[in-house]
Amino acid sequence: MHHPMSAKDKKHKTLTEKPGVTMPEKTNRLAIEKIQLKRAKAISTVEYLEQIKKASVTHLSKAITLIESQRTDDQKKAQDIIKACLPYTGKSLRIGITGVPGSGKSTFIEAFGKLLTDEGKKVAILAVDPSSSLHKGSILGDKTRMEKLVQNSHVFIRPSSTGTTLGGVAKKTRESILLCEAAGYDVILVETVGVGQNEVAVHAMVDFFLLLKIAGAGDELQGIKRGIIEMADLIVINKADNENIKAAELAKIDFEKALHLYPVKSNEWTPKVLTASALQHKGIDKIWQVIQDFQKITKANGSFDKNRNHQEEFWLYDTINESLQQAFYKDPKIEHLLKKQLQRISQKKATPYEVASYLLSLNK
Repeated sequence: MHHPMSAKDKKHKTLTEKPGVTMPEKTNRLAIEKIQLKRAKAISTVEYLEQIKKASVTHLSKAITLIESQRTDDQKKAQDIIKACLPYTGKSLRIGITGVPGSGKSTFIEAFGKLLTDEGKKVAILAVDPSSSLHKGSILGDKTRMEKLVQNSHVFIRPSSTGTTLGGVAKKTRESILLCEAAGYDVILVETVGVGQNEVAVHAMVDFFLLLKIAGAGDELQGIKRGIIEMADLIVINKADNENIKAAELAKIDFEKALHLYPVKSNEWTPKVLTASALQHKGIDKIWQVIQDFQKITKANGSFDKNRNHQEEFWLYDTINESLQQAFYKDPKIEHLLKKQLQRISQKKATPYEVASYLLSLNK
Protein backbone atom coordinates (compact mmCIF):
# COMPACT_ATOMS: atom_id res chain seq x y z
CA MET A 1 0.00 0.00 0.00
CA HIS A 2 1.32 3.42 -0.98
CA HIS A 3 1.53 5.95 1.86
CA PRO A 4 1.48 9.65 0.96
CA MET A 5 4.70 11.49 1.87
CA SER A 6 4.34 13.52 5.04
CA ALA A 7 5.23 17.22 5.19
CA LYS A 8 8.23 16.33 7.36
CA ASP A 9 9.46 13.77 4.78
CA LYS A 10 8.99 16.26 1.95
CA LYS A 11 11.02 18.87 3.83
CA HIS A 12 13.80 16.35 4.45
CA LYS A 13 13.69 15.25 0.82
CA THR A 14 13.97 18.85 -0.43
CA LEU A 15 17.01 19.53 1.71
CA THR A 16 18.82 16.34 0.71
CA GLU A 17 21.78 17.16 -1.56
CA LYS A 18 21.55 15.46 -4.93
CA PRO A 19 24.63 14.10 -6.71
CA GLY A 20 26.00 16.52 -9.26
CA VAL A 21 24.64 19.76 -7.81
CA THR A 22 27.51 20.51 -5.42
CA MET A 23 29.12 23.89 -5.94
CA PRO A 24 32.51 23.48 -7.72
CA GLU A 25 35.48 23.40 -5.35
CA LYS A 26 37.15 26.35 -7.12
CA THR A 27 34.03 28.51 -6.80
CA ASN A 28 33.73 27.54 -3.15
CA ARG A 29 37.37 28.37 -2.49
CA LEU A 30 37.20 31.75 -4.26
CA ALA A 31 34.01 32.70 -2.40
CA ILE A 32 35.58 31.74 0.94
CA GLU A 33 38.76 33.68 0.13
CA LYS A 34 36.70 36.78 -0.76
CA ILE A 35 34.86 36.64 2.58
CA GLN A 36 38.13 36.02 4.46
CA LEU A 37 39.81 39.01 2.82
CA LYS A 38 36.84 41.27 3.55
CA ARG A 39 36.96 40.31 7.24
CA ALA A 40 40.76 40.56 7.35
CA LYS A 41 40.74 44.12 6.00
CA ALA A 42 38.18 45.25 8.59
CA ILE A 43 40.68 44.74 11.43
CA SER A 44 42.99 47.66 12.26
CA THR A 45 46.80 47.35 12.10
CA VAL A 46 47.03 48.14 15.83
CA GLU A 47 44.61 45.31 16.65
CA TYR A 48 46.56 42.93 14.39
CA LEU A 49 49.79 43.78 16.22
CA GLU A 50 48.31 43.34 19.69
CA GLN A 51 46.53 40.09 18.83
CA ILE A 52 49.50 38.56 16.96
CA LYS A 53 51.72 39.39 19.95
CA LYS A 54 49.18 37.47 22.06
CA ALA A 55 49.60 34.51 19.66
CA SER A 56 46.05 34.74 18.26
CA VAL A 57 45.97 32.07 15.53
CA THR A 58 42.87 33.72 14.02
CA HIS A 59 44.61 37.08 13.54
CA LEU A 60 47.85 35.44 12.37
CA SER A 61 45.94 33.43 9.74
CA LYS A 62 44.02 36.51 8.56
CA ALA A 63 47.23 38.54 8.28
CA ILE A 64 48.83 35.79 6.15
CA THR A 65 45.67 35.75 3.99
CA LEU A 66 46.31 39.46 3.28
CA ILE A 67 49.97 38.70 2.45
CA GLU A 68 48.85 36.07 -0.06
CA SER A 69 46.34 38.35 -1.78
CA GLN A 70 47.23 39.76 -5.21
CA ARG A 71 45.22 42.96 -4.65
CA THR A 72 47.18 46.20 -4.21
CA ASP A 73 45.09 47.45 -1.26
CA ASP A 74 45.49 44.10 0.53
CA GLN A 75 49.25 44.19 -0.06
CA LYS A 76 49.38 47.70 1.41
CA LYS A 77 47.52 46.53 4.53
CA ALA A 78 49.78 43.46 4.79
CA GLN A 79 52.93 45.59 4.62
CA ASP A 80 51.58 47.88 7.36
CA ILE A 81 51.02 44.83 9.61
CA ILE A 82 54.50 43.41 8.85
CA LYS A 83 56.13 46.78 9.59
CA ALA A 84 54.28 47.02 12.92
CA CYS A 85 55.39 43.47 13.84
CA LEU A 86 59.02 43.96 12.73
CA PRO A 87 60.42 44.97 16.18
CA TYR A 88 59.14 41.65 17.59
CA THR A 89 60.73 39.41 14.94
CA GLY A 90 64.07 37.62 14.57
CA LYS A 91 64.07 35.53 17.73
CA SER A 92 63.15 32.17 16.21
CA LEU A 93 65.26 29.43 14.68
CA ARG A 94 64.36 29.01 11.00
CA ILE A 95 64.85 25.52 9.58
CA GLY A 96 64.41 24.59 5.91
CA ILE A 97 63.42 20.98 5.16
CA THR A 98 63.56 19.47 1.68
CA GLY A 99 63.72 16.04 0.11
CA VAL A 100 62.71 14.03 -2.91
CA PRO A 101 59.09 12.80 -3.13
CA GLY A 102 58.68 9.71 -0.99
CA SER A 103 61.39 10.67 1.49
CA GLY A 104 58.79 10.91 4.25
CA LYS A 105 58.74 14.67 4.86
CA SER A 106 55.27 14.75 6.46
CA THR A 107 56.06 11.85 8.82
CA PHE A 108 59.42 13.42 9.65
CA ILE A 109 57.89 16.86 10.31
CA GLU A 110 55.28 15.30 12.60
CA ALA A 111 57.93 13.37 14.58
CA PHE A 112 60.27 16.36 14.72
CA GLY A 113 57.45 18.75 15.63
CA LYS A 114 56.34 16.46 18.47
CA LEU A 115 59.88 16.37 19.88
CA LEU A 116 60.08 20.18 19.78
CA THR A 117 56.70 20.70 21.44
CA ASP A 118 57.58 18.10 24.10
CA GLU A 119 60.54 20.36 24.91
CA GLY A 120 58.19 23.30 25.31
CA LYS A 121 58.81 24.91 21.91
CA LYS A 122 56.13 26.62 19.84
CA VAL A 123 56.40 25.48 16.22
CA ALA A 124 55.18 27.06 12.95
CA ILE A 125 55.21 24.97 9.77
CA LEU A 126 55.10 26.74 6.40
CA ALA A 127 55.25 25.31 2.88
CA VAL A 128 56.86 26.61 -0.29
CA ASP A 129 55.13 24.93 -3.22
CA PRO A 130 54.49 26.97 -6.38
CA SER A 131 53.05 23.91 -8.15
CA SER A 132 50.65 22.95 -5.36
CA SER A 133 47.60 23.77 -7.50
CA LEU A 134 48.62 20.96 -9.86
CA HIS A 135 49.72 18.11 -7.62
CA LYS A 136 49.19 19.42 -4.08
CA GLY A 137 52.38 19.55 -2.10
CA SER A 138 53.57 17.42 0.74
CA ILE A 139 51.89 19.49 3.44
CA LEU A 140 48.83 20.27 1.33
CA GLY A 141 48.30 16.67 0.25
CA ASP A 142 49.44 14.86 3.38
CA LYS A 143 48.24 17.22 6.08
CA THR A 144 46.00 14.42 7.35
CA ARG A 145 49.16 12.46 8.19
CA MET A 146 50.04 15.16 10.70
CA GLU A 147 46.88 14.67 12.74
CA LYS A 148 48.64 15.05 16.10
CA LEU A 149 50.41 18.28 15.10
CA VAL A 150 47.20 19.77 13.67
CA GLN A 151 45.53 19.23 17.06
CA ASN A 152 48.50 20.60 19.03
CA SER A 153 47.82 24.14 20.31
CA HIS A 154 51.58 24.91 20.20
CA VAL A 155 51.76 24.23 16.44
CA PHE A 156 50.69 26.46 13.54
CA ILE A 157 50.51 24.87 10.06
CA ARG A 158 50.10 26.99 6.95
CA PRO A 159 50.34 25.56 3.41
CA SER A 160 51.46 27.87 0.60
CA SER A 161 48.85 29.57 -1.57
CA THR A 162 48.16 27.80 -4.84
CA GLY A 163 48.71 28.80 -8.43
CA THR A 164 51.45 31.39 -7.99
CA THR A 165 54.99 31.73 -9.26
CA LEU A 166 57.97 30.61 -7.20
CA GLY A 167 59.07 34.20 -6.52
CA GLY A 168 55.62 35.11 -5.22
CA VAL A 169 55.30 32.07 -2.95
CA ALA A 170 58.84 32.50 -1.58
CA LYS A 171 58.26 36.20 -0.83
CA LYS A 172 54.97 35.45 0.93
CA THR A 173 56.52 32.61 2.94
CA ARG A 174 59.33 34.90 4.09
CA GLU A 175 56.85 37.53 5.22
CA SER A 176 54.78 34.83 6.95
CA ILE A 177 57.92 33.83 8.89
CA LEU A 178 58.14 37.36 10.33
CA LEU A 179 54.53 37.28 11.52
CA CYS A 180 55.01 33.82 13.07
CA GLU A 181 58.06 35.16 14.95
CA ALA A 182 56.04 38.12 16.24
CA ALA A 183 53.44 35.60 17.44
CA GLY A 184 56.13 33.95 19.57
CA TYR A 185 56.88 30.77 17.61
CA ASP A 186 60.33 29.50 18.64
CA VAL A 187 61.02 27.26 15.65
CA ILE A 188 59.83 27.89 12.08
CA LEU A 189 59.93 24.87 9.77
CA VAL A 190 59.87 25.81 6.08
CA GLU A 191 59.11 22.77 3.95
CA THR A 192 59.88 22.85 0.25
CA VAL A 193 58.21 20.36 -2.06
CA GLY A 194 60.39 18.29 -4.40
CA VAL A 195 63.96 18.99 -5.42
CA GLY A 196 64.38 21.98 -7.72
CA GLN A 197 64.66 25.74 -7.94
CA ASN A 198 62.56 26.42 -4.83
CA GLU A 199 65.35 25.06 -2.59
CA VAL A 200 67.49 28.09 -3.45
CA ALA A 201 64.70 30.43 -2.35
CA VAL A 202 64.15 28.51 0.91
CA HIS A 203 67.90 28.43 1.63
CA ALA A 204 67.84 32.23 1.41
CA MET A 205 65.26 32.53 4.20
CA VAL A 206 66.38 29.95 6.80
CA ASP A 207 69.24 29.54 9.28
CA PHE A 208 69.62 25.79 8.89
CA PHE A 209 69.00 23.65 5.80
CA LEU A 210 68.10 19.96 6.19
CA LEU A 211 68.04 17.53 3.25
CA LEU A 212 65.92 14.43 3.74
CA LYS A 213 66.82 11.32 1.75
CA ILE A 214 65.96 7.64 1.68
CA ALA A 215 68.19 4.64 0.95
CA GLY A 216 67.64 1.41 -0.89
CA ALA A 217 67.03 2.74 -4.39
CA GLY A 218 70.65 2.09 -5.37
CA ASP A 219 71.14 5.64 -6.61
CA GLU A 220 71.49 7.62 -3.39
CA LEU A 221 73.52 10.43 -4.99
CA GLN A 222 71.72 10.37 -8.32
CA GLY A 223 68.94 12.89 -8.88
CA ILE A 224 70.22 15.23 -6.17
CA LYS A 225 71.64 18.39 -7.68
CA ARG A 226 75.14 19.31 -6.63
CA GLY A 227 73.94 22.71 -5.42
CA ILE A 228 71.40 21.22 -3.01
CA ILE A 229 73.97 18.97 -1.34
CA GLU A 230 76.27 21.98 -1.10
CA MET A 231 73.52 23.97 0.65
CA ALA A 232 72.73 21.22 3.17
CA ASP A 233 73.85 21.66 6.78
CA LEU A 234 72.54 18.20 7.62
CA ILE A 235 71.59 15.21 5.46
CA VAL A 236 69.19 12.76 7.10
CA ILE A 237 68.72 9.27 5.65
CA ASN A 238 65.11 8.65 6.68
CA LYS A 239 63.22 5.35 6.87
CA ALA A 240 66.24 3.65 8.45
CA ASP A 241 64.17 0.88 9.95
CA ASN A 242 63.60 -2.87 9.58
CA GLU A 243 65.26 -4.20 6.40
CA ASN A 244 66.38 -0.68 5.36
CA ILE A 245 68.87 -0.19 8.21
CA LYS A 246 71.87 -1.62 6.34
CA ALA A 247 71.07 0.31 3.14
CA ALA A 248 70.69 3.51 5.20
CA GLU A 249 74.12 3.05 6.79
CA LEU A 250 75.71 2.52 3.34
CA ALA A 251 73.95 5.64 2.03
CA LYS A 252 75.26 7.56 5.04
CA ILE A 253 78.84 6.59 4.13
CA ASP A 254 78.26 7.60 0.48
CA PHE A 255 77.00 11.02 1.48
CA GLU A 256 79.82 11.56 3.97
CA LYS A 257 82.31 10.85 1.18
CA ALA A 258 80.47 13.22 -1.16
CA LEU A 259 80.48 16.04 1.43
CA HIS A 260 84.29 15.81 1.71
CA LEU A 261 84.52 16.97 -1.92
CA TYR A 262 82.90 20.31 -1.11
CA PRO A 263 84.80 23.35 0.14
CA VAL A 264 84.66 24.25 3.85
CA LYS A 265 81.68 26.49 4.67
CA SER A 266 82.47 30.09 5.63
CA ASN A 267 80.47 29.69 8.87
CA GLU A 268 82.96 27.04 10.13
CA TRP A 269 80.19 24.40 10.21
CA THR A 270 80.95 20.90 8.95
CA PRO A 271 77.78 19.35 7.45
CA LYS A 272 76.70 16.10 9.09
CA VAL A 273 74.95 12.92 7.89
CA LEU A 274 72.58 11.01 10.17
CA THR A 275 70.18 8.09 9.82
CA ALA A 276 66.70 8.19 11.31
CA SER A 277 63.29 6.55 11.32
CA ALA A 278 60.56 9.16 11.62
CA LEU A 279 57.96 6.40 11.69
CA GLN A 280 59.58 4.77 14.73
CA HIS A 281 60.74 8.11 16.20
CA LYS A 282 64.37 6.92 16.15
CA GLY A 283 67.24 9.37 15.73
CA ILE A 284 65.02 12.47 15.87
CA ASP A 285 66.63 13.64 19.13
CA LYS A 286 70.11 13.42 17.52
CA ILE A 287 68.92 15.61 14.64
CA TRP A 288 67.71 18.26 17.10
CA GLN A 289 71.04 18.07 18.94
CA VAL A 290 72.97 18.67 15.69
CA ILE A 291 70.78 21.71 14.91
CA GLN A 292 71.39 23.11 18.40
CA ASP A 293 75.15 22.55 17.98
CA PHE A 294 74.99 24.44 14.68
CA GLN A 295 73.16 27.35 16.32
CA LYS A 296 75.69 27.48 19.17
CA ILE A 297 78.74 27.46 16.85
CA THR A 298 77.41 29.97 14.31
CA LYS A 299 76.14 32.39 16.96
CA ALA A 300 79.51 32.25 18.74
CA ASN A 301 81.49 33.08 15.58
CA GLY A 302 79.03 35.73 14.37
CA SER A 303 78.08 33.92 11.13
CA PHE A 304 74.46 33.33 12.27
CA ASP A 305 73.63 37.05 12.29
CA LYS A 306 75.86 37.73 9.28
CA ASN A 307 73.88 35.14 7.28
CA ARG A 308 70.59 36.81 8.21
CA ASN A 309 71.96 40.20 7.11
CA HIS A 310 73.02 38.69 3.77
CA GLN A 311 69.53 37.25 3.38
CA GLU A 312 67.95 40.66 3.98
CA GLU A 313 70.21 42.06 1.26
CA PHE A 314 69.29 39.19 -1.09
CA TRP A 315 65.54 39.80 -0.66
CA LEU A 316 65.98 43.55 -1.11
CA TYR A 317 67.66 43.09 -4.49
CA ASP A 318 65.28 40.27 -5.42
CA THR A 319 62.24 42.49 -4.72
CA ILE A 320 63.73 45.41 -6.69
CA ASN A 321 64.58 43.15 -9.65
CA GLU A 322 61.13 41.56 -9.64
CA SER A 323 59.40 44.96 -9.51
CA LEU A 324 61.52 46.37 -12.34
CA GLN A 325 60.91 43.28 -14.47
CA GLN A 326 57.14 43.45 -13.97
CA ALA A 327 57.06 47.18 -14.73
CA PHE A 328 59.10 46.61 -17.91
CA TYR A 329 56.89 43.86 -19.35
CA LYS A 330 53.64 45.61 -18.37
CA ASP A 331 54.64 48.73 -20.35
CA PRO A 332 52.17 48.80 -23.34
CA LYS A 333 54.90 50.15 -25.63
CA ILE A 334 57.21 47.26 -24.76
CA GLU A 335 54.41 44.69 -25.11
CA HIS A 336 53.70 45.94 -28.63
CA LEU A 337 57.33 46.11 -29.78
CA LEU A 338 58.46 42.84 -28.21
CA LYS A 339 56.51 40.69 -30.69
CA LYS A 340 57.95 42.59 -33.65
CA GLN A 341 61.48 42.37 -32.31
CA LEU A 342 61.13 38.62 -31.71
CA GLN A 343 60.24 38.26 -35.39
CA ARG A 344 63.37 40.20 -36.35
CA ILE A 345 65.47 37.79 -34.26
CA SER A 346 63.83 34.71 -35.85
CA GLN A 347 64.45 36.23 -39.31
CA LYS A 348 68.11 36.75 -38.33
CA LYS A 349 67.79 40.52 -38.80
CA ALA A 350 68.90 41.27 -35.23
CA THR A 351 70.62 39.63 -32.26
CA PRO A 352 68.97 39.12 -28.83
CA TYR A 353 71.59 41.45 -27.29
CA GLU A 354 70.83 44.19 -29.83
CA VAL A 355 67.06 43.91 -29.30
CA ALA A 356 67.42 43.88 -25.51
CA SER A 357 69.55 47.05 -25.60
CA TYR A 358 67.00 48.75 -27.88
CA LEU A 359 63.98 47.83 -25.70
CA LEU A 360 65.74 48.82 -22.47
CA SER A 361 66.70 52.18 -23.95
CA LEU A 362 63.02 52.90 -24.69
CA ASN A 363 62.08 52.18 -21.06
CA LYS A 364 64.38 54.84 -19.61
